Amino acid sequence: MLAEESIGRLLWTLSLPAGVGMFVMSLYNVVDTIFIGHAVGALGIAGLSIVFPVQMLTMGVGQMVGIGGASLLSRSLGARDLGRAERALGNGLLCVVAFAVLLTTVGLSNSSFWARLFGASETTLPYTRAYLDIILMGTVFQAFSMAVNNLVRAEGNARVPMTAMVIGAILNIVLDAVFIMALGMGVRGAAIATVLSQVVSSLYLASYYLRGRSSVRLRLEAFVPDVDVVKEVLFIGFASFVRTTAGSLVAIVLNRTLVAYGGDLAVAAYGLVNRVMMFAGMPIIALGQGLQPVLGFNYGARRADRALRAIRLSVMVATVFSIIGFVVLVFCPSPLMRIFTNELELVDQASHAATLVFLALYLVGFQIIGSTVFQAIGKAAPAFLTATSRQILFLIPLVLVLPRFLQIDGVWLSFPIADALSFVLTLALFVPQVRGLRGLVRPEGAPEAYRGRGESTT
Repeated sequence: MLAEESIGRLLWTLSLPAGVGMFVMSLYNVVDTIFIGHAVGALGIAGLSIVFPVQMLTMGVGQMVGIGGASLLSRSLGARDLGRAERALGNGLLCVVAFAVLLTTVGLSNSSFWARLFGASETTLPYTRAYLDIILMGTVFQAFSMAVNNLVRAEGNARVPMTAMVIGAILNIVLDAVFIMALGMGVRGAAIATVLSQVVSSLYLASYYLRGRSSVRLRLEAFVPDVDVVKEVLFIGFASFVRTTAGSLVAIVLNRTLVAYGGDLAVAAYGLVNRVMMFAGMPIIALGQGLQPVLGFNYGARRADRALRAIRLSVMVATVFSIIGFVVLVFCPSPLMRIFTNELELVDQASHAATLVFLALYLVGFQIIGSTVFQAIGKAAPAFLTATSRQILFLIPLVLVLPRFLQIDGVWLSFPIADALSFVLTLALFVPQVRGLRGLVRPEGAPEAYRGRGESTT
């Protein structure tokens, strides 16, 4: 399918289930926020927002292993190296469990310290601790499901990851209603519902391999650490890890800055904006997930013509999604904020923040796809740079500097400025790479071994 199906159909087939899966995956935090917003209030929302960096860090571990392993797995399948694909799977699963256990151990050792570091005030600390302690216990399941979703998708199967996420999200909604509303357990109930849902999703994904449904066998010898495989998985996936954990670092800096310039209500407002931001980027990230196996396979198979078509179409569609998101979120954010809370002051502050945060959203689609291209074809250095530039190079310094001159609006304006700068950097790296791929396109009638003049540049 990856070798012969039309590029448009492939991207649709692989991206749609990924998009549905991401939509329901996003519901984990969104549904928790909706229930807590109506049952507990702004302080409960602030507590969830402060814990979000921990969840981002866990997602980063899963993304690092999942995307790095998926890149190696799909390229190995394209090159017909099944043994290396199996080692990518086995070593990837071993890594993600080891990293997740380490996170749980470190986090539970002193959760009050971490809660305060992430921005909890004395007012929000009880809510933060109640959510954080339980979320840390489910770290293994969250990281495992995140990694395996990418690994399964890399072999061209997008339905299983989608199903796993749908099962988890529906269960999370039901359990939220039971634990938060029926039993009155507040933020603790939200955390329990989230962890139980992730456990069920992980068991479903594990059954995919244990029942022999995968085209890549899960062999015991594949779990023996292979230094070369682990190194390649982590090097390629490290960009995603840094990008996601940079989001965690950004959240910590933001929470602390917002408390200083706007108090706990500003933290709650950012929590709502962040939930909306997840949905705004979701179709583009799903498209990138659909692009990864298509591009990785055809690049590994030296089908540069198909690789270029996949890149071109993905950039066009991602830009359309970005423009739609920009129009909706900049010009009419209030109805979206009212989904989460009835507190008018919080709705007003979150809506004002959204109109500033999303001012350059129309540029984000290209930046995400550009970074995905470098990951899919195994270019670790530009993948790392494009994945981390927005948050590490641009956003954090801007958040630390602009509020000194513009107060809290300086925090919100840091986002569109960082988006614009990251777009320029990605474009500068992306254009030479595409030109190199064009040089690899085999002219009509040329022999199969033809590599083209662009070989040296890629």
